[in-house]
Amino acid sequence: MRVLLAETRVLPPRVAWFRARARRLARATGDEFTLASATRAEEVGRILALARGASTVVELGTGTAWTSIALALADRRRRVVTYDPISRPERDGYLELAGRAARERIALVDRPGESGPLPGADPPDFVFLDSSHEWEETLATFAAWRAALAPGGTIVFHDYDEPRYPGVTEAIRELGLEGEAFGHLFVHRTRA
Repeated sequence: MRVLLAETRVLPPRVAWFRARARRLARATGDEFTLASATRAEEVGRILALARGASTVVELGTGTAWTSIALALADRRRRVVTYDPISRPERDGYLELAGRAARERIALVDRPGESGPLPGADPPDFVFLDSSHEWEETLATFAAWRAALAPGGTIVFHDYDEPRYPGVTEAIRELGLEGEAFGHLFVHRTRA
C-alpha cells in the first residue's frame, strides 16, 4: 500500500494502479526479472511528462512491457511501438492487466532497436531507448532512429551516468548530443 501511495504522487492514477497490479502478479508468479528490471516509478513519471503530447511513441527494449503499457495508459490517443529481439513470456500477463483498449494501441516488434523502424512506419514524436546498454549498440540504435524521428521529436536514453552501464554515457558523449539529464535519463530534443 505504501508503494502505491508513493507512486500515485509521481504517476497518473491509471498507471499507478496498473503498476500495483503488475507488482502483485510478478510476486505471485515469482517474476524476479521484472521486479528487478522495471523502470522506477520516478523515472516513468518523468518519461510520461516528456512524452506529453506525443501521439506516436517508440520504445526500444520492451522487456516485460511495463513502460510501454504506462505510455499507452497515460494517453488514450497514443500509439506505442516497442522493439525487442527477446519476447519474454511474462509480458503477456502484464499486457492482459493493461486492458484491451491499451493493448490495442501497443505494437510489439520482435526485432532489435538498431534495426530501425519498420518500412512505412509513422515517424515517432518520442523514442525511449532502453535496449542494449553497450556502447556500440547504443550508437547503432541512435543512428537507426535519428533520421526517423519527427522534427522537434525527443529521444530519451535510459541508464545514463549509471556505473553499471557505462556504454550509454560513452555513446552519448561520443555523439556529442546536447540535452538534459534527469537522474539516469538523458533527454535529447531534435530541432523542429
